[in-house]
Amino acid sequence: MEETYLLNVEGVKKKILSGGRGELPKLQDGSKFTFHFQTLKDDFERTVIDDSREAGMPMEIIVGKMFKLEIWETLLSSMRIGEVAEFWCDAIHTGMYALVSRGMRRIAEGRDPLEGQKHRCGMGNMFDYHSTGYDDLDELQRTPQPLIFIMELFRVEDPSAYKRDTWAMSKEEKLAAVPVLHSEGNRLVLRREFAQAAAKYQEAVICLRNLQAKEKPWEDGWLKLENLVTPLVLNYCQCQLELGEYYEVLEHTTELLQKHNDNAKAYFKRAKAHAAVWNEREAREDFQRVAHLDPSMAAAVKKELKQLGERMRKKHVEDRKRYQGLFQSSQG
Repeated sequence: MEETYLLNVEGVKKKILSGGRGELPKLQDGSKFTFHFQTLKDDFERTVIDDSREAGMPMEIIVGKMFKLEIWETLLSSMRIGEVAEFWCDAIHTGMYALVSRGMRRIAEGRDPLEGQKHRCGMGNMFDYHSTGYDDLDELQRTPQPLIFIMELFRVEDPSAYKRDTWAMSKEEKLAAVPVLHSEGNRLVLRREFAQAAAKYQEAVICLRNLQAKEKPWEDGWLKLENLVTPLVLNYCQCQLELGEYYEVLEHTTELLQKHNDNAKAYFKRAKAHAAVWNEREAREDFQRVAHLDPSMAAAVKKELKQLGERMRKKHVEDRKRYQGLFQSSQG
């Protein structure tokens, strides 16, 4: 087919290699493209830089979420479902490709795409890197150049048609998701499905922490979100206690108590975790703090301290027997 210039897009040429079906998809903020792509150099050999089929996974982009390579959203918006098209893009559109490719390669390798990245905008991060870790991408970073993208569009989904990742949600969507996730977690706890419940509580906490990052610490907006975070963290810790993940509980309760040192429930869960890993002194100190902060929990504390004492006595007896056995065998 003949080459055609995309309307109102300078420095882009499109060639349809295989026609799609139907009309152009109707897009809105949050729509998701799923597609395969191949990236080529604009040289005689048409050197292949990346190929998503070789990586074994299709690419996904959420409309309106500031994907670093903004031109891809424009290219995909011109395609029909099932269409395969080749796009030539001038260097004005491809300057960020090295960073995008670096992240995609790391994901395909099972590594963290943000490892070592500073919390700055994409362009700022470009200047932070001495190397991307890939020689061919370092070359692209040093000498921006036109690139060719061959894309095959599989599907376009409305925001309501798929489960949104937390990072892709708007502020309103995150706030709306939190009580739903909290309720789902509670329902799973009643069914004693603690691992699944913990995942729900954790997802809700991530939504709130993302929103908190945009607020000034300890001001009204931040505190309102923190009041929602605290019970979710405590529920998450209770699930981890049930699952025997005691060091996970110690980590999260300690972090919580650094901000809220009067939270009796956090001390109680931390005390139980300390007791489970034989930290007797720390467990007793935390249980005593619980009784001091919340007298209504005194009976529960008394019961836990009794059980702790019995467990420690039993352990001491077993330890003595073990040491005596070792001593006698060494004497023999």
